[in-house]
Amino acid sequence: MKREYHKFPSEALGKDMELLVFGHAGEAIIFFPTRTARFYDYEDWRIIEALAPKIDAGLIQVFCVDSVDVESFYAQVTPEEKILRHLEYEKYILEEVIPLVEKTSPGAPITVAGCSLGGYHAVNIAFKHPGCFKKVVALSSRYDLTLSTDKFPDLLDGASNEAIYYNMPSMYMPHLEDESFLEKIRKLDITLAVGREDPFYENNVQLSEVLHRKGIKHQFYVWNEEAHRPRFWRSMVKWYL
Repeated sequence: MKREYHKFPSEALGKDMELLVFGHAGEAIIFFPTRTARFYDYEDWRIIEALAPKIDAGLIQVFCVDSVDVESFYAQVTPEEKILRHLEYEKYILEEVIPLVEKTSPGAPITVAGCSLGGYHAVNIAFKHPGCFKKVVALSSRYDLTLSTDKFPDLLDGASNEAIYYNMPSMYMPHLEDESFLEKIRKLDITLAVGREDPFYENNVQLSEVLHRKGIKHQFYVWNEEAHRPRFWRSMVKWYL
């Protein structure tokens, strides 16, 4: 399997950023890491190994990007600073990672995907910028980071403002009425998967219902148990990526 390591200074984030690229051809997948995880974790968890047959066959190339979650949603800063850093990260993906993908895989359709918080990143950027992507896959994710459980805190500390609202798919999608924009989202190939015992199962059900009401076709898969672990994701990616 072809494997490339990249490190370059990000103008959007004001720091060096790293990523790994697996494969030599095919559909380009920007793979967001889980909460506070790193660009190499999917390889360490053998999730890339699970995708090896497709990668080696030239069907997909996987771009494992890094995150700045420890500087945004998991940082000890104000909610306003959290969302600002998140938006800088989004700019990094749109203006720096996508050009790298296009240079590496000219003409290849781009998928965004992720597990846990990575799935939030994938869905949010795809729904906000649907023209940039062909497909989005989110596994074991929540789509409103102000929701909380015993294991997963409210990442915005109870705050609510316009910037937060427009970065929480569960908040903005029910009220999106712009038909021209909705039509762009309808062109996406959307897959959501979650465990029946996942603490955010209901959040997934609600988002799926919203998409149905908006006439947005998608696939919604429910797995047994919580299914919020790498051993489940190794199986999920074989089906959905």
